[in-house]
This record gives sequence, structure tokens and C-alpha cells, in this order.
Amino acid sequence: MTTHPIILNPRSKNITEGKSRAPNRSMYYGMGYEEGDFKKPMVGVANGHSTITPCNSGLQKLADAAVQGILEAGGNAQIFGTPTISDGMAMGTEGMKYSLVSREVISDCVETCVQGQWMDGVLVVGGCDKNMPGGLMGMLRANVPAIYVYGGTILPGHYQGKELNIVSVFEAVGENAAGKLSDEDLLEIEKRAIPGTGSCGGMYTANTMSSAFEALGISLPYSSTMANEHDEKVRSAKESARVLVEAIKKDIKPRDIVTRKSIENAVAVIMATGGSTNAVLHFLAIAHCAGVEWSIDDFERVRQKTPVLCDLKPSGKSLAVELHKAGGIPQVMKILLKAGLLYGDCITITGQTIAEVLKDIPDAPRADQTVIRPIDKPMYAQGHLAILKGNLSPEGAVAKITGLKNPVITGPARVFEDEQSALQAILDGKIVAGDVMVLRYLGPKGGPGMPEMLAPTGALVGQGLGESVGLITDGRFSGGTWGMVVGHVAPEAAAGGVIALVHEGDSITIDSRQLILELNVPEAELAKRRAAWTAPAPRYLRGVQAKFAFNASSASKGAVLDNY
Repeated sequence: MTTHPIILNPRSKNITEGKSRAPNRSMYYGMGYEEGDFKKPMVGVANGHSTITPCNSGLQKLADAAVQGILEAGGNAQIFGTPTISDGMAMGTEGMKYSLVSREVISDCVETCVQGQWMDGVLVVGGCDKNMPGGLMGMLRANVPAIYVYGGTILPGHYQGKELNIVSVFEAVGENAAGKLSDEDLLEIEKRAIPGTGSCGGMYTANTMSSAFEALGISLPYSSTMANEHDEKVRSAKESARVLVEAIKKDIKPRDIVTRKSIENAVAVIMATGGSTNAVLHFLAIAHCAGVEWSIDDFERVRQKTPVLCDLKPSGKSLAVELHKAGGIPQVMKILLKAGLLYGDCITITGQTIAEVLKDIPDAPRADQTVIRPIDKPMYAQGHLAILKGNLSPEGAVAKITGLKNPVITGPARVFEDEQSALQAILDGKIVAGDVMVLRYLGPKGGPGMPEMLAPTGALVGQGLGESVGLITDGRFSGGTWGMVVGHVAPEAAAGGVIALVHEGDSITIDSRQLILELNVPEAELAKRRAAWTAPAPRYLRGVQAKFAFNASSASKGAVLDNY
């Protein structure tokens, strides 16, 4: 028995080998290919353009520029689509449970098309939060030369002399409920917060992941903080295509770039820029796809030696467009490299090392800006994403601790088993200073899909309770969240984690200084509660949610679906 040669070497450059390839070639002729095209690399363009969200509605021009760049560099462009879910639009609704699921769908799309169509390389274009980890995960699985093109950040909105962004709206809801903001002003903020195309403007999840990808070397320098509406973003997309065709010739693959050392570089940049808690979950998943050993404890190791250098929202003042003007991610990386906090020998998609890419960047930030601090005058001496453990989270939980005057609280538990009732309790004034809210059955399996909690956390901040009320959850937080909040509690409630055993009024301690998350209940009492606990019935029995709930690993493992 013989095996068809396509199966032996599933790469498009082999389609001219042997007469058995003739039927395959005829399909390409039907799309206008000519004889000489079969000697060129077949380069995929995974296009995340959609009119679902402003994050992605400005992507088509970037995909078009990438196609032009591929053709001019001597490649054949093969365009295919990837989906997106708008976290900002889905927040607080049942639709939010599809956000993390979309990360897996996107990664499956990229892997499936690249492998199924024997592509020699792939350029992924994406904007909203899960586009980036999903795209890179697919790139790593396929492991052909690849580059990521971020859609770009949004420009700020304005109202009454203040800059606005998506988080402004969620916090305004809380202010309005507390009587601090009129209905008219709330409506004006809602109308003006998003002035055009691009991803949410602070160092929220999209800009965090784009910055981390630049630090990894899988995106071009400066590309992560460009605004979608600016022409330089189109030029960068075209240049990315040219660089990718060169990488195909040099056979530089994603798994050559994404290593343990380059992941540490990316995490150092996430800490230095005050990035999103979601980066922890996504880089656990990225490392899994890359076959790299990287655990939740590695984030804490990097945090303790990396200062926060950037004054960026949500816990600081500035937006990503201002970081770009101040020198962008290359300037942040050069400061870290000079301080011995980056590995300079990591390879990038250009073929250069990190040290070579940063060679001409100044060692210190410019004096005429305040966004990037020098190494000896950081915002905070240590990173902001702390890994907390204790009887409530033996596998770890993630807390964002910057901007808090006192990152320690012990208080009575206020228990909720869905986000909507928790939000209503806040808006109704039933949550008071000193409370510790517990939002559970919202993890990877329990949600399912681990929804984000920007609606309740934004409402807490809007009511002035951001630093005096604790909130813990086995779900996630938006990159725009700040306050006394702890997410990704693992094991989750649906898996029988201790968070499922919390009763209303129990004492809970969040101590970000000692890295403790503790339910102050005797072990004997917890054993009784555990014996009486039964797992809830699945929320979904069919479709992607059911598949996600059945297959998802713990948040401490990245909530991946193939951790067999």
C-alpha cells in the first residue's frame, strides 16, 4: 500500500512534484494562477476584519496592504477569514462567555487553513483581545514562518476636557448609579468614548498582547502601539509582509522565536507596562502550544525582579498612543535590556536578535515625556501582576496590585453565582466598604468560557469602592479593570475548588503583600462542606460552549483544550 505524497509533505511548494499534483494545480488555475506562480511561496493572510467591533472594522486596509506586500516580495497571497467577539460589547451579557472560546476557534482556524492548504507561511491580522493569543497559538501549532500584524489602538474620545476610552463608560455607569453623574453626562460619555476604529486605548488586553508580541519578536518594532487610523499602521502591515517572505526564505519558524527566554522577555515587558491580567492566562496557553515549559509561578518570579516603568491606564494616566509618541515598546525594552532584565540573544522574525533590533535605541527615555520612567525612578519597584495562593487558590490566582494604597483586606464574603446579580447588588447600594465579593461558577468549565467582570468592577470604581471592596472570582477581568480584585482562582468552583465552599459572611483575606488568598474557615468545617457539595449540571449540552466546558483545563494551565 502506498501513501499519497501530499500526506507525506503537506507544503504547497511541493504541488509541482509529480503528475499526481495536476488536479491540485487546476484548482489554482481557476483562481488566475499562472505556471510561474507555482515556484513562489504560498503565503496565508488570516484576516480578522469584521464590522462587529471597532477593534476589527479597520483591518481590511491592513490585510490589503499585506497582500500587496506579499505580491511585491514574490509570494502568492491566500486570504482566509478568522472570527472575533467584541469583549466590550459582550461584557456583562451571556455573550461574554464566548470570548475565551473565540481564542480557541481562531487558533483552530489558523492551524486548519495553514495545514490544510499547505501554506509556506502565514501573516495574521487581528485587533480585539482574543485575536492575538488565538492567532499566535494557531501559528505555533502550524509552525510555518509567521508574523503577527496588530490592527492598532484606538484614538481617545473627549468630553468636557477629559480623555475617554471604553473603561470610562463602565465607570460612568457606577457614578451615575451613585448619583455622582447625570443621565445626560452618562449618555454623552457613552457616545464619545469610542471615536473611531482601533482596539481599546489603554494598556488593556489588546494593547498588552500586542506589546508582548513585539517583545517576543513575532511582530515588527513599534507596530504594537500604532493607531489604527494612522497611515504608519498601513505601511507597517506592508513591511510585515515583506519581512515574512524573507523569513520563509530563511526558514525562521514561530517555535524558533517563541522560547522560554523570549516568553520571559514578553512577560517582563507586560510587567514594565502595567499590562492586563489576561496576559497570564494567554501566555500559559501560548507556552503550551509552543511546547515551552512555563508555569504560573514563573510570572511571579519575573514580577519580583521587574519594575513598572510606564504610567498607563487603567492604573495610570496615559494611553497607548502616548506610549508610542514617548518611544514605544522598543524604548521600554532597551531600558530593561540595559538593566539586565531581557535576553538580548533571542531571535526575531526579522532574523536579527533582540539586542540587534534595539542597538540604536537610547539607553534611557527622553526627558520631554512622562509616560516611560527611567529604571531608577519607576512607578513601582516590582511588577503589578501578583500570583496569590492559599486555601482558596492552591493552584494560584492573579491579582493586579498597582495603584492600590493598601493591597490588603479581610472582610465578610458576599457570594454571587452570576455576574448580573453581583452588578445589581453594587448598583443598589448593597455592597459596602470592607466587603469581599465572591463571584463563582464563572471559570473555564463553570461559566463556561471564563467571562470577564468589567461591569461589576467598573461599577465599584464608579461608586468610589474600588480600593475598599475586595472581589474574587474564578472568572477573568477585563484589561481595563483595577482595584482590590483577584481573578483566575483555581481550582474553579465547577471543579470543586474551595471557592465553591464559601458561605455568605465567611471571613476572607486578600493579602497582595504576602501573596495570600485565604478563606478563614477551619479545615474541619471545610471538609463538612466539601462532603455536602455536588457539582452543578452543565449550563450547555451542545455546541462550542459544551465542547469548551468539557475539554478546558484549569486557568492555572491556560484554559487550553488539548492538555491531554
